[in-house]
Amino acid sequence: MKALVHDGHGNIALLERPRPKLQEPTDAIVRVTRSTICTSDLHIMRGAVPRALPDTVLGHEFVGVVEEVGSGVTRFSPGDRVAVNCETFCGECFFCKRGWVNNCEHGGWLLGCTIDGCQAEYVRVPMADNAFTRIPNGVSDEDALFLGDILATGWWGVRLAEIEPGSSVAVIGAGPVGLTTMMCARLANPGCIIALDVDEVRLRRAVDHGLADIAINPTGKSQTEVEALVQEATCGRGADAVIEAAGGPDTFEMAWRIARPNAIVVISAMYEQDQTLPLPQMYGKNLIFKTGGVDASGLDEVIALIAAGKLDTSLLISKRYPLDDILEAYRAFEAREDDCLKVVITPAMS
Repeated sequence: MKALVHDGHGNIALLERPRPKLQEPTDAIVRVTRSTICTSDLHIMRGAVPRALPDTVLGHEFVGVVEEVGSGVTRFSPGDRVAVNCETFCGECFFCKRGWVNNCEHGGWLLGCTIDGCQAEYVRVPMADNAFTRIPNGVSDEDALFLGDILATGWWGVRLAEIEPGSSVAVIGAGPVGLTTMMCARLANPGCIIALDVDEVRLRRAVDHGLADIAINPTGKSQTEVEALVQEATCGRGADAVIEAAGGPDTFEMAWRIARPNAIVVISAMYEQDQTLPLPQMYGKNLIFKTGGVDASGLDEVIALIAAGKLDTSLLISKRYPLDDILEAYRAFEAREDDCLKVVITPAMS
């Protein structure tokens, strides 16, 4: 089969690889029908994910059809259409039983990181009973494509933020994760969603699609000026909840500065550099920080919202490519060509 492989030194190539086989009773083999590129794939290419293994097929955000299941898989059968969670989890360990599946003692971020991922024609998925979300009739592959990663991230970030009806929510970043975060935040009925990004086109998209009420571009402004703009929009207090979905060099500082005292600050972003927590400067704000990787639990509820038309991620799709052209897709995605947000990759057999 064809598969996109990275070498651990910033290089990728579309190669011929053997079709994967079942290795454990809880495995399943999925025929990929749609996949996409995530910024995390770029992090791996750049060497910013130390645990990532070279000579591995990239990709962890996809949907497909179950082709084969191990003897231990009980909830899914060949022929089922599924969205696959980016996190692998057992469902039985200390962390899984408490809903913290990102911290599973036997899983974590495996696909496209430490084991072969989805930017291929077929992929082996461990712990399949927990990895899959069944795609209902009436929901297309593209409708469900982002469920297991960026939509799960948006859902998780909003859940952690404990948004109250009528409250103010600031989302830093109007890229794919930021936009899905705003979509999910809107479902909590906040009084105001403030989008912050250095890209005017992305800010305009957020406002035009009703995902944000106020757009702030920090370009050319000091942190103090940005803080003042958010306070102006929030009766002088600052945002009731802040979700940082950008991962820029100064966005962590922005997140705690624009939060009101006693607010929740959620860090959804993945950083390539260490961040500083300047406790003397924030002393007295009594902030609650919640951090970590996406928690891919509760996705049955999210797919039901998609089926009901309450979550629509179609605005994220900028370009479509066959798997044969995935190198060009990576180039366009990394360059943000034509304001590219997300690309759809389709294997020839799909």
